[in-house]
Amino acid sequence: MTHQNQALIVIDVQNDFCPGGSLAVSEGDQIVAGINALMPQYGTVVLTQDWHPAGHSSFASSHAGLDPFAVTQMPYGPQVLWPDHCVQGTKGAAFHQGLETDLAQNIIRKGFRRHIDSYSAFFENDHATPTGLAGYLRTRDVTQVTLVGLALDYCVAFSAVDAATQGFETTVRRDLTRAIDLDGSLDTALKTMNEAGIKVV
Repeated sequence: MTHQNQALIVIDVQNDFCPGGSLAVSEGDQIVAGINALMPQYGTVVLTQDWHPAGHSSFASSHAGLDPFAVTQMPYGPQVLWPDHCVQGTKGAAFHQGLETDLAQNIIRKGFRRHIDSYSAFFENDHATPTGLAGYLRTRDVTQVTLVGLALDYCVAFSAVDAATQGFETTVRRDLTRAIDLDGSLDTALKTMNEAGIKVV
């Protein structure tokens, strides 16, 4: 049975976030089969893709003297500096080869503006610049969203909170996500999602 008013949002299942990638999430590839099995149950399936230009401001390599995972201040607030990852057109930015991308109706690319990062599928990290996803879901009559993908404590959690804030009934399938867990980021993300009324199942 397909749930027509429900959307599955698959966050950043890309090579650089899977084992062997430049920002690998442990066991990130182990969720792919489960995500594929879930897709046919949803009337709307959206994939998101981290899509950075070379030299993006969120890359540690763009900041002399700062190492990956250091935190710096950007005009929009604190920013973790990452290893170069998901650079447009590279193998690392491509979807994991096992992901059934043909089952998706839409692909949202984010993080393509050089001077601002984008964790959420809905807004850039200034929490003001929209990706267009909320409007797309509304025109598809979607009222409920389920999120899966990588990484639970960053892009999945930020997307889930924004989905709830935008008025969608929001669920995160924890079994079909994996976390980076940088300095307690997983506990923080779970607490934030709980406070936002998100179901983590």
